[in-house]
Amino acid sequence: MPKGIVVAGLSGGSGKSVVAVGLVAAYTGQGRRVVPFKKGPDYIDAGWLQLAAGNPCFNLDPYLMTQETIRHSFAQHANGAQLAILEGNRGLFDGVNIDGAYSTAELSVELGLPVLLVVDCTKATRTIAALVLGAQKLDSRVMLRGVVLNRLGTARHESIVRQSVEHYTGLPVVGALPRFKNDMFPQRHLGIIPYQEHDAADQTTRILGDLALEYLDLPKIEALMADVQMFVASEKPLARHKKATEVRIGILKDAAFQFYYPENLEALENEGAELVEINAMTAERLPELDGLYIGGGFPETSAGRLADNSGFRLSVKEAAESGLPIYAECGGLIYLGESIQLEGEEYALAGVFPVRFGLHKKPQAHGYTELTVGGRNPFYREKEKIKGHEFRYSTVLSWQGNPSDLIFDMQRGVGFMNGRDGLVYKNVLALYTHIHALATPQWAQNLVSRAKEFKQERRAAGN
Repeated sequence: MPKGIVVAGLSGGSGKSVVAVGLVAAYTGQGRRVVPFKKGPDYIDAGWLQLAAGNPCFNLDPYLMTQETIRHSFAQHANGAQLAILEGNRGLFDGVNIDGAYSTAELSVELGLPVLLVVDCTKATRTIAALVLGAQKLDSRVMLRGVVLNRLGTARHESIVRQSVEHYTGLPVVGALPRFKNDMFPQRHLGIIPYQEHDAADQTTRILGDLALEYLDLPKIEALMADVQMFVASEKPLARHKKATEVRIGILKDAAFQFYYPENLEALENEGAELVEINAMTAERLPELDGLYIGGGFPETSAGRLADNSGFRLSVKEAAESGLPIYAECGGLIYLGESIQLEGEEYALAGVFPVRFGLHKKPQAHGYTELTVGGRNPFYREKEKIKGHEFRYSTVLSWQGNPSDLIFDMQRGVGFMNGRDGLVYKNVLALYTHIHALATPQWAQNLVSRAKEFKQERRAAGN
């Protein structure tokens, strides 16, 4: 029976990622099988957790997914593990309204998991006890079981805070991290940089594991964990029996394109797809494929290398012209554009869509999205409603198109332009919104179906 716990903070930037990744790395280093989870729409923290565990990190999103889907996914993916560690997002009780809907606290209650609270102790002592006590009393359903103190200045600082917390709350302090001169995770935009772009990612996870061994009481933290409620996994299996492989779907996966939910890739494989990973900066051409999925990422940080690989860019455009089914999200949308302008330099892209992109210093869209399909496209039925999320700094500098041609009407979110999203060309659909396959199961089914049709048409044409 695996045991699980939620690592949460009082706010974003409290240090919960350092603790969560450190715990995963430390337990994994001890030979334990750890399955990590991340709450909410997040690729970057999930990537670091995945690197520390040596296996995928799965996302649980109460806004996008039903409670039943969350329970099934958690139980199914935790099955076979010894430990399940779920990192929350933002502050423990932060949700979309005054009731804390969709918060980390609500997720912990849904899964029956205790909470390990990470507290930033910068310039405070006894007040930390008041903060923890408030968290303890706000919602009696939340099983707050232990505290990790972060960014402590001196041994005396630690002693006063530790005694205060344990005296006033009765909760054990199971770890105390000093204030480090350098951040373990360099920051960019609204969070840490992806591990794919970190020059010493493996070394960083090892360091975090060593810090966890030194400053956290791993046996006590494990004792705080609760048994994962595995009974939900048998109520209704989440994934259907994996189909025999019938089509090859390419995945652009490199430093520029990193944002893929493991569940999305899993869903494509369950539908009968063989996934072929491709580096858009080093591959000479697209291999023979029946479909292509281009996820998000930061193409702007690799714009020069993407532009220099002109042969590959041309092969993507030729594939689109030939009718290859292509699904692109955010960074993938940008890559299919004509160019991106960065600091006065113009970098050529694949040129499937006549769009010139730029980059803004402030976020241009950030949060959940709700869309209704309002036009014909290869992957969704008209009038279908979809939930997802968007996060971008890119801007549309110019587009030789009409907003009415965009096939999604945004009920929530920004989209591409004028409250709409979704560019279509032949069998290509590109949009700013990211989807999660467990919240949008028809996505994988339809992408694989279009790939099968393309394969059959190409075979018939060859005959």
